[in-house]
Parts: sequence; structure tokens; C-alpha cells
Amino acid sequence: MNLPHTPDPENDHDPEQNAARAADGNDDEHRPASEPPPLPASHAASPPPPPTTSNKPTFSNWWPLLGGALIGLILRAIFSGEEDGRFSPMLPVFLLLAPLAVGAVTVYLAERVQPRSLGYYVLAPMISTCLFVLGSMAMLWEGAICAILILPVFMLVGAFGGLIMGVICRMKWKSRRPTVYSFVALPVVLAALGIGNETPQRFEHVERSTLIQAAPAEVWKHLLDADHIRASEVDRAWMYRIGVPTPLAGVTHRSDRGLVREVRMGKGIHFRQMSSDWQPHRYVRWQYLFEEDSVPAGALDDHVRIGGEYFDLRDTTYTLTPRGDATVLTIRMDYRVSTGFNWYAVPLADWLIGDFSEVILDFYRQRAQARPAA
Repeated sequence: MNLPHTPDPENDHDPEQNAARAADGNDDEHRPASEPPPLPASHAASPPPPPTTSNKPTFSNWWPLLGGALIGLILRAIFSGEEDGRFSPMLPVFLLLAPLAVGAVTVYLAERVQPRSLGYYVLAPMISTCLFVLGSMAMLWEGAICAILILPVFMLVGAFGGLIMGVICRMKWKSRRPTVYSFVALPVVLAALGIGNETPQRFEHVERSTLIQAAPAEVWKHLLDADHIRASEVDRAWMYRIGVPTPLAGVTHRSDRGLVREVRMGKGIHFRQMSSDWQPHRYVRWQYLFEEDSVPAGALDDHVRIGGEYFDLRDTTYTLTPRGDATVLTIRMDYRVSTGFNWYAVPLADWLIGDFSEVILDFYRQRAQARPAA
């Protein structure tokens, strides 16, 4: 039986529209069964989000810094000989080439992980040299005074070594590994050959003056006898800020050899100042006399010990010049510096001793103006 055809409003379309849709490939009857229907535009695939990075410090970030510092400690262990030996830590081949090697090794290890920026080449070696110095202090190879004085040079030289290695790594030279090995071996080889072991001597002096509203006789009394010195009276001098113990007293008496001044400082330091060249109320020239027990172990760094291999105070002269009812007090300090890097040590000593001279003159000025001496 033939049933009458009932039109479907959803599927019964104009034949021309059906033909056009079929030509466009939108007719489901003409689509292969294996091809899925197209997704709406809102569900189209989007590119995956960029991987997130963590700001937390990782071992790969710290390893280059620790590796560079470790190389510095190894070199410091090698350069732990006597003051006049080939492997003294005060030799310029160590003080200049060891931080250079630290900086180069730091950047080399970092570049093996991933390329670094120019700022990294500078800052990372500075951090490594700081860790190197802190490690030397922890191993009791260096004291705080030496560490503070040498750290600026170490940081600058370390940054320079990092820059050199950074350029080599960016140029992708095949000599990167031999170069970093050379940085580490160079100070040892030069020291073994006796190259750069010279310690030329430099004799310098510092002179400062101050006006004291007191008569020369009054200033003279305080100059010879300064007892019960409080730290607050002198501790603003930079040499005391970096670790040198402050003075406690300086009392003078006469002997067959002339004037003898007994000086006591913190941490058990004691020595004598001797004078055979003096005129009352006019001037006095002190020379220093240190005994074997004058500086207890650990009270001062060996490398900055007065009368040592590298530094010595030769003499100190005070001159009193009347000016009306006041007095001009002048101090002159003569000293010796003997290092292979006098270009740095002499200006540093000049600054520290000049700063001390100004503080000690102010100490005598305040005491002479405040109260009469006994």
C-alpha cells in the first residue's frame, strides 16, 4: 500500500538549497563517516599556555656560585705557606688571580646549565667571591680585618674574570674548558716558578693638625698620660670599626733611656713607646717596642700586625706650637708597607692612618679643653 508523503518541516528544504549545501560540502550525507563534524568557533583549539617558571632558588642556580667559591677555597688552601714563602697568601699572584679564577669558574658552570645575561657575568662572580672570603674566615684562614680590607678588590677582579669567561661562552669558542682550567692553574704555576713574589717596600707618612683651646703645658700633660680611655672617645676611627681593639691607657714614666710610655689596648695587646728625642711642652718623638707577647694570638690578623712582614709603624711625632692662649697640636706618623700590591695597600694605609690621626687629635683636644690634667 502506498502511503501519502507527509512533508517534514525540518528536513524538507528547497531542492536548490540542498544542492548548494551539498556543493559546499555541508551535507551530512556526503561527509565521510570517519571525519568528525566541525566544532563551533568558541570551541576551536587554542595554543597551550606558556610553561610557568618558579622563582624559588634551585640547586642549578646555586651550584655555579658554590662551585666558584669552592675553587677559591682550594686555591687558598694551596696558598697557606709562610710569609716569605712561594705560596704566601699575600702574594699578588694569589690576591689577583684567585678571584679571577673564581669569577671565571662561576660563569663557566652557569653557562653549562643555560645561557646567562651580562648582568649575571658581573653579579654572580661577586657573590662567589664573597662566599669564598666567608669560607676562608670559617676555616680560620683569614681574620675579619683582612677580609674587610681585601673584599672590594676580590669582588672587582672576580667580576672581571666572569666577564672574560662570559664573552668566551657567548662566542661559543671550543677553548672554553681549557681556558677555565688555565684560570685555575695559573696562580699555582706562577707561584711555583717564583714569578710575582716580589714585595717592594714603601715608606710613607701622614700628618694632621688641630687647634686646642689650652696652653701647651696643659696639652703636654694629657699627651704623656692618657688613662681610662673610653671606647666612645676613639671608636669612630675606621681602624677600630673594622676590628682593631681600642686603646685603654697610655701612661708615661722616665727611665735611663728617656721617656717610656706603656700602652694597653683591648684583647690583651700591650707595647711600649720609647723616646730619646723630646722637649717638654714642645715635641716628642715616639718609637715602638713590641715584645713576643705584645699581641696575643687572635687579637690581630697576622697580615696587619705592626712590625710584621707587611706593615710597620716606624715612629710617631707630636709637635706643640703656641698660638696665643691656644695650642696647635700636630701629629706625624711614619710607616712602612711591603706588599706586592702597594698600589692598593699604600692608599688604604694612608686613609686608615690619616683617619686615626684625626680621631686621636680630637681625643687630646677634648680632654685638654674639658679638665686640667693631674
